[in-house]
Amino acid sequence: MKRTIALVCVVASSMAVAAPIDRRALVGRHNPHLKAVDVWAPLSVGNGQFCFTADVTGLQTFPDHYGSKGIALETQARWSWHEDPNPNGYQLADANRDYTAHGKTVGYPTIMDTPAAQWLRTNPHVWPLGQLGLRRGDGSALALEDIRNIDQQLDMWKGVLTSRYTIDGQPVSVVTAVSPGQDTLAVRVSSPLLANGKLLVRLALPRGYNMAVKYNPPLDWSQPASHTTRVTVQNLRTLALEHTRDAARYSVVLYSANGIAVTTPEPHAFHIAPARGPTLDFTLSYAPGRIGKTADVAAVLAQSAAHWQAFWRSGAAIDFSGSTDPRAAELERRVVLSQYLTAIQFGGDMPPQESGLTTTTWYGKNHTEMLWWHTAHFALWGRPQYLENALRWYQKTLPVAREIAVSRGLQGARWPKMTSPQGRESPGGNPLIVWNQPHVIHLAEILYRSAPTPQTLERYRELVFATAEAMASMLHWDGSRYVLGPPLWIAQEIYDPAGSMNPGYELSYWATGLAIAQQWRARLGLTPDADWEKKRLQISALPQKDGKYVALESMPDTWDNPASRHDHPSFLMSLGQLPGAGVDRAVMRRTLDAVLADWDFKAKIWGWDYPMIAMTAARLDAPQLAVDVLLKTDGPNNGYTAAGHNPNTDLPVYLPGNSALLAAVAMMAGGWDGAPSRPAPGFPQDSGWVVRAEGFQPLP
Repeated sequence: MKRTIALVCVVASSMAVAAPIDRRALVGRHNPHLKAVDVWAPLSVGNGQFCFTADVTGLQTFPDHYGSKGIALETQARWSWHEDPNPNGYQLADANRDYTAHGKTVGYPTIMDTPAAQWLRTNPHVWPLGQLGLRRGDGSALALEDIRNIDQQLDMWKGVLTSRYTIDGQPVSVVTAVSPGQDTLAVRVSSPLLANGKLLVRLALPRGYNMAVKYNPPLDWSQPASHTTRVTVQNLRTLALEHTRDAARYSVVLYSANGIAVTTPEPHAFHIAPARGPTLDFTLSYAPGRIGKTADVAAVLAQSAAHWQAFWRSGAAIDFSGSTDPRAAELERRVVLSQYLTAIQFGGDMPPQESGLTTTTWYGKNHTEMLWWHTAHFALWGRPQYLENALRWYQKTLPVAREIAVSRGLQGARWPKMTSPQGRESPGGNPLIVWNQPHVIHLAEILYRSAPTPQTLERYRELVFATAEAMASMLHWDGSRYVLGPPLWIAQEIYDPAGSMNPGYELSYWATGLAIAQQWRARLGLTPDADWEKKRLQISALPQKDGKYVALESMPDTWDNPASRHDHPSFLMSLGQLPGAGVDRAVMRRTLDAVLADWDFKAKIWGWDYPMIAMTAARLDAPQLAVDVLLKTDGPNNGYTAAGHNPNTDLPVYLPGNSALLAAVAMMAGGWDGAPSRPAPGFPQDSGWVVRAEGFQPLP
């Protein structure tokens, strides 16, 4: 049967089992509500594959101000990509550097300073969609000080953003929402300024991004002749466009049942006004191909409301409202907003970039080492379809992963790290990262726990077995045990990959992944794989020194060298994200205490590290410590904006922090294999926390 925590549980010694959580009230008390411009809190509407991010006007009226001082205002779809021409025919092997280890030499594409490497790294890249903002009736830009009496609220229960303010003393109201089933934005602008021609909406299609910028590149409005916007239909109700650049193309349809007046002040830009009256209603649809019939604004608003009410009523929920700990309300706010932000950006047909569909980092590519942290929480919260979307992409690119394995002398499928939609990896240190490899197995197991059926086993068996085959063939016998690496780049990305061997977290993940793969063979009526079993049982012990775990056997300097105590304390994940293969719990507890005492949280630690550390504390039955770490305030990357975003160093939007928070809370509320037999075992029982939780699935 399906293993979920379906009842409501209360963690408080003096309280009885409570009624089901009022989910509408839970969501509603955390709806973002802005009364002033906040460049760190633009608000977004989206459907998982398509997202529109707005400033306080409800549109994208002040992109330069927000982009230069906070979070950019963009419209993105996960299907929208562009690739520069490749007249030199660059191939991935052109970036190869040879590494010799264990008696063989293998080329990995780690060169970054050649034209071939730069082209391969930056291509393909995500291609932004149109920018939509308000202008004065003569086409001139509004000034920020023109917007007064701001009252903006995102209703997450309906997925509708309502923005009210005044311009020149006149009221303006803007309502925006996105269709759940089509990449369509609905917009309703109401103001007397529209009726007298003093306000209009501007749609402009950028060339792309300035790809010389790695993080948060600005939109590129240069070289208007290098791309084409062709009007295919223009009449009283419809403006249809085709936008092309090189071989990339997408379609745009703007439709208004009440009629529009359109002018074209410059290439790639369109001014939209109502045909008459004080209201401009329209839908704006995007697609990589032909766009069929589109819904009107009223229909999209209704569809959005139905979709989001179903979303919030599905799966799990957690309520801290009865708690006396002063941090409880903030944790609840982060949890609710993180559910919304991941749902509007992580449902596409390719796993997300780390900034989702809000801004762009690493050229929009998927970093597969973050797959678990991006998607595991969906299944733990009882919404496995979002995780299933991600694994469908892995099924699609399995042939590419098999080719990579062959090129490196491996069996099965070796998953790339920083990838294009087609699965081609990118040059740099990426190909030497290995902790992305077992994710597919662990996530498939989480899905099996959601639906333990023969159909689930058949759906993912090829992924599980091909991944395990590669993992087994990546281990090498050194005469007394199996070792992992070199070369490899461990999760704590500070060590030289050329000499790195036996990182603790990765060794534990290898043992866990191979054990799960063997369980899948047994469930399918197959005999154990003898090679996997031999290697699982004879894999190297997790490296430790002076009674504490260290990051790496080949460089065990974690507790000797202060310079090695920053970035991810990844060895903690062996008992936290993972169930603890090879872990001595007493050693892990000493290691956890040492991390909290001596790690450099102020130099560079990432937003997802805090939830990860909390998961280790929870598995060590230290729930108060887990909560304290989850809400730790002495580092630079554990804050959450009014919109719910978790900015990290150089990254205004960093969604691994949000999704890891959800994974940790799910584990702390729903438990894990072998958890103490009490409700919400990862939360304190008697220190001001009242936890009402329902619908969670335990973590393996």
